[in-house]
Amino acid sequence: MKRSPFLLLAVVLSILVTDCTNQNDQQVSDIIRSIKTVVAPDKRVAIFDISAEGSGSTIVLTGETDQPEGLSVLEDSLKIRGIDFENEVLVLPDEELGKKTMGVARNSVVNIRSNPRHSAELATQALLGMPLKVLKKEGSWYLIQTPEDYISWIDAGGIQLMTDAELEEWKQTEKIIYLNNFGFSYSDRSTDSQVISDLVMGNVLKMISENGNYYEVEYPDGRNAFVRKNEAMLFNVWKTMTKPTQETLVTTSKQLMGIPYLWGGTSSKGVDCSGFTKTIYLMNGKIIPRDASQQVFAGEFVDDSKDFESLQPGDLIFFGTPATADRSRRVVHVGMWIGNNEFIHSSGRVRISSVDPNAPNFDEFNVNRYLESRRYIEKNEGNVIEVSDMFN
Repeated sequence: MKRSPFLLLAVVLSILVTDCTNQNDQQVSDIIRSIKTVVAPDKRVAIFDISAEGSGSTIVLTGETDQPEGLSVLEDSLKIRGIDFENEVLVLPDEELGKKTMGVARNSVVNIRSNPRHSAELATQALLGMPLKVLKKEGSWYLIQTPEDYISWIDAGGIQLMTDAELEEWKQTEKIIYLNNFGFSYSDRSTDSQVISDLVMGNVLKMISENGNYYEVEYPDGRNAFVRKNEAMLFNVWKTMTKPTQETLVTTSKQLMGIPYLWGGTSSKGVDCSGFTKTIYLMNGKIIPRDASQQVFAGEFVDDSKDFESLQPGDLIFFGTPATADRSRRVVHVGMWIGNNEFIHSSGRVRISSVDPNAPNFDEFNVNRYLESRRYIEKNEGNVIEVSDMFN
């Protein structure tokens, strides 16, 4: 995540006018806090975990960050104040990774967890073929960053490590994208042959050749397989013909009807509420922020007063608790408007609910906690990128 140099300059200026009579350790803590609010306000997508420890007359900076510009601002601020310090901060990506600071998800669905252990909370998922940035290694786990900037842990079995050059070479190869909810790849041009692995919607594989009714493909880890042509499409063809419209977004959403709710899920094996909306847009050529509380700051504002007549199919609708005098607003759920007073969302399973009190599927609970709606069609504000950008 890049921050404007003007914002960083503003931080420096605000630091310079603060009270210089504070003790060094308090001054440094205040400076760190000020910089963090600019370069890493959301710990899910940026790291600035730095602390200062006293060592005689010298302050020792420890911790880690993936925001080197922020660390430079911190160093300059301390120098200007005449504060002696030692910098022991780990700048990510960690040099111990060597040149392999990139990777590609190599299983149909890769679980990405909040901490480096299998019992940790499922934070999100990556799909086969998704490029990932590698930040550091701990045991058999890697701290990675997804294309939408989400930072969490992946076990070594789920990622094929690559150098920048290797990833670039992989990006330039011809690929296919899998379009069915579920399926398989095979060892030969027959569904009776050995299964190589399962596949899910959105998986991307390197294409070797077209062979009858099959694509011959290669996995990021070098495995070869065959995929039925009627279940996939050449990626370059798909990306030129894929554009989010009201009709295509609704069609994709209904293709996932009944898929079970899964906290942290972003695939057709299981989705949470924001993973569901993310998957809908992914299969229509857009990568949107991961969580509902992030998605609500993207796109274009449409409504916050239950004026459902102003909504269009494809708009995201958000639910939660409004702000009060002593509590900030909390966004906890998201769905997608599909028209006819209905929205589709993942709640227990992917299902359709209505805002019409007279409808049999009226969702009184969510209508009562409605916060606002936002439009993503042709709106790329707020960290919304093209799927094709992952491979450029």
